[in-house]
Amino acid sequence: MPFPFETLIPFGIMSAMFVVTGVGIQYAQNKENEGKRPCYSLDDWDRKMMERDLRLTGTKRGQTDDPTAPPEFKVNSVWKVYPSFRNDYA
Repeated sequence: MPFPFETLIPFGIMSAMFVVTGVGIQYAQNKENEGKRPCYSLDDWDRKMMERDLRLTGTKRGQTDDPTAPPEFKVNSVWKVYPSFRNDYA
């Protein structure tokens, strides 16, 4: 029974698209996490530390070994400001 060579072209195209999307997702995750491995199953402590690192260094995954905080750390707050819904229906 001869092998149908016509099936190799679509199979090659589909395989190439799986490789392209996999490499693209890996590149996007690498750029988002600044070259570090992605974080899984984060608890509240990890989220707070990532927020603190964002305030200290300006990047989500960045860390610093400087014992003194930069001057802008005093004015950027962790408190989130939400708009009031009471003033919308005046």
